[in-house]
Amino acid sequence: MNVIIIEDEKPAAEKLHKALLLADEQVQVVAVLGSIANAVQWLDENVQPDLIFMDIELTDGLSFKIFEQANINCPVIFTTAYDDYWQEAFEYNSIDYLLKPVKQDKLETALKKYDKLKQHFAINFQQLLQYKNQPAGRYKKRYLVKRGSDLIAVKTEDIAYCYATHKLVCMVDAHNQKYILDKSLADIEKELEPSQFFRLNRKYIANINAVKKMKLYGKGKLLIELLPAVEEEVIISNENVAAFKEWMGG
Repeated sequence: MNVIIIEDEKPAAEKLHKALLLADEQVQVVAVLGSIANAVQWLDENVQPDLIFMDIELTDGLSFKIFEQANINCPVIFTTAYDDYWQEAFEYNSIDYLLKPVKQDKLETALKKYDKLKQHFAINFQQLLQYKNQPAGRYKKRYLVKRGSDLIAVKTEDIAYCYATHKLVCMVDAHNQKYILDKSLADIEKELEPSQFFRLNRKYIANINAVKKMKLYGKGKLLIELLPAVEEEVIISNENVAAFKEWMGG
């Protein structure tokens, strides 16, 4: 695993380097960078690492500015002496937020989280390849639903979200009309275009156009506000936040 450290204090960088090698002998620290300018230049000229450890307050400003000047596609673990920035940090590829002095057990827990996320996305990537290799028109374009004695065709783009409740699966359209489907959420998930619909949690699959607002909720989770509104809280677990943000960002 190739890692870069962005840290302007040399003793702190050296201590983190040693701690990483102690935690995992497979770690290769390929660069230690002490400023925003150096980090941007290195990222522009080199292959992306697997993981970045990034201090927040650097000599030439907050490290969040790096994301404005360089394309960072890998996860980031922030290491800082301050807890003021933890909410903002999770807007920038963050999978963890470690306070200095970084404790060995906290560091090892963060690395285990990275490994779990890597395995998760590797599986999802293989599923995505399978989806892409399916013939055109694989995804459903409409659902035939029952309303009273009538049968109605609902276009998939008009679906706001589907949710499971009391052993039933309900579909809600953009006009807040509700229909019962004779399918499981897992089956529906396979039938919907993944660029348009996302499995928020065990209960909800949502259209990207139905996501009205999102905000941080607890440690690394997201609270999602849907449109039409729902009475219960719709929470995305910290394990799925990164995938959700990637989906929302296109």
